[in-house]
Amino acid sequence: MDSPVKILDSKKDRLGNGEAPRVLDLFSGCGGLSLGFEKAGFRSLAGVDSDAHAALSYAENFHKTSSNFVALSSPKEIGKYSSEELLRWLGYESPVETVDVLVGGPPCPAFARVGRAKLRAVQGMPLAYKNDLRARLFEPFLDHVEVLQPLAVVMENVPDLLNWGGYNVGEEICQRLSSLGYACAYSLLNSASYGVPQLRERCFLVGLHQSFGVRPTFPTASHFVDFPVGYAGVRDVALRGLRRKLALGGHFVETPLACDSATPAVTAKEAIGDLPVLVEHLQGNDKRGARRFDKPIPYALPKSASSYVRSMREWPGHEGGSILLDHVTRSLSLRDYRLFAAMQPGDDYPAAVKLAERLLEEAQAHAKGSSDTGRIIERRAYVPPYDASKFPNKWRKIEADKPVRTVMAHIGRDTYSHIHYDSAQARVISVREAARLQSFPDGFRFAGTMNPAFRQIGNAVPPLLAFAVAEQVKASLELAIGVNVRVEIDRSPPAPQLLRAVSANT
Repeated sequence: MDSPVKILDSKKDRLGNGEAPRVLDLFSGCGGLSLGFEKAGFRSLAGVDSDAHAALSYAENFHKTSSNFVALSSPKEIGKYSSEELLRWLGYESPVETVDVLVGGPPCPAFARVGRAKLRAVQGMPLAYKNDLRARLFEPFLDHVEVLQPLAVVMENVPDLLNWGGYNVGEEICQRLSSLGYACAYSLLNSASYGVPQLRERCFLVGLHQSFGVRPTFPTASHFVDFPVGYAGVRDVALRGLRRKLALGGHFVETPLACDSATPAVTAKEAIGDLPVLVEHLQGNDKRGARRFDKPIPYALPKSASSYVRSMREWPGHEGGSILLDHVTRSLSLRDYRLFAAMQPGDDYPAAVKLAERLLEEAQAHAKGSSDTGRIIERRAYVPPYDASKFPNKWRKIEADKPVRTVMAHIGRDTYSHIHYDSAQARVISVREAARLQSFPDGFRFAGTMNPAFRQIGNAVPPLLAFAVAEQVKASLELAIGVNVRVEIDRSPPAPQLLRAVSANT
């Protein structure tokens, strides 16, 4: 094997000759991070993920015509393979020479406050989350950095990575990367600040090889966001104690925000207002069961379509067609549809419960005053059963004129957190609407049925946010190497076909 210096020089020379930087995506999910890097001119080598649906989605969208499709679409446990084994299995004979940029988002349940609460409930221990092995999944990622010697590294995770029970995991990662020869920095970026119609706060960590002599930087926000009341407090939890330690030489970079004269944040209506109306559930055609993507819905781009919609329809290499295959939503109860129609934009679960109580009283009063006095109005037919004091964020009706709240992986189980703003439709969002709110283009396909697709979308990095980060990384590489990185994207639109099936489970 060539020396580390020779390998790095070879990669720099290749980029200097105009080749697109090659990206390996670990913990890739369906490919949100890779999609942003592809748009910025990088080329995907492979996505590696343990979820079968996500692995298939990645391969179908990035490597559909590859002769090594079977390996590229197979689920893989990152920590079970050496870098050489992994790359050779994926079809690359010279692993160390192959990877220019290593990106990934190690699973976040151990860091996220939602995940911590669940572990406390299951184990009955206040600090149970610290026993979660998923909190150390960044270690195999860093092991691959050490072997593959990429020119740049990008990691994404939840903000609570910076305050994991008072411990800053971001600094530990930076220290390890520094020992491997990388200049590092991390910051908190919100997707709405970069043109995504969603308030999603994430920690991004960037490392550039020290031989470049370039410090990592983060993209300036392109959109002004009027953040909700209480948002600053949520950020402060993640940053608690961090700024006090910066004087000692930390790697945190303050979040770059846009001024109030910048382009306004993209709203929910601007993102999904053009999609076909769904009212079958209100017409007695709402059958339960697996929701597959086998019923095409005609789509024609309206003349009034927003610039955001047009960008989702015209994304190079992932253009939308004349039909939608995944504009499907859940089968719910009459109780829920009644409440969805009556809720006001911005209403949460406590507000929905109060509304349900009022509707129940009205129904009971109407029954007493009618000829059908013997009819019993059951509480469960009107009022949802969850404790409003414990589940304040379980339900929320989207506000059409604002970005939506964070689309989480939990939408793979239920979608009450994102009730459509259109009361006439009285429903939760569809798979395609969730994808739009996450900034996935209309030509991007998700493997499996409805629930796995929702989960993949909720777990993903918003591609437009990834694109902003990728553009900044590309600028750093160009500055260091002194050339423009060439864009290599297959711009031929994909045929509107179904994905290979991996499971009929919802």
